[in-house]
Amino acid sequence: MSGPKKRTRAGTGGNKPNAGASASAASAAAPRGGKGAPAAPSTGLAAPLSPARAAAYVGLFLLGAVVAAAGGLVQAAWFPGGLLLALAAAGGLFYGGATALGRTGGVLAPGAGWLVTVILLSDTRPEGDFLFGAGLGTYVFLVGGIVLAVICATGSQLRANGAQTARLGK
Repeated sequence: MSGPKKRTRAGTGGNKPNAGASASAASAAAPRGGKGAPAAPSTGLAAPLSPARAAAYVGLFLLGAVVAAAGGLVQAAWFPGGLLLALAAAGGLFYGGATALGRTGGVLAPGAGWLVTVILLSDTRPEGDFLFGAGLGTYVFLVGGIVLAVICATGSQLRANGAQTARLGK
């Protein structure tokens, strides 16, 4: 009554591509330089933006703005300790965003929120009011926050590209 059944490989469904086809495609795309060289892990840059990840980016942007505003107030109020606390909060946010999302965007979103807020707060208004005064602590906070964002973004790119730690000279 029914025709001959199509035989499939063990472990694969009838409509699913078999593992041999994907393995041969991966070996064809592998670099020719080395025998059995592992392919670099995907950074996910071409992955579509999911609603959850978009919400995470918006939340990190807003959190970066809050950390910048709070850091601007704290760093001037308690000079040496407040400056360290403000920079630690910014660095923790940047590193936490990179770790939570596993992407460079996890650093860029709060870094952009931090930078936009700091620029808006450092601009003088016609009334003469401004939040950041000219002083060493203010400049260390501004430059230090940018340096921390760059360090965290660079570190997240290295982790995403699969860079391994190595000891030189041994």
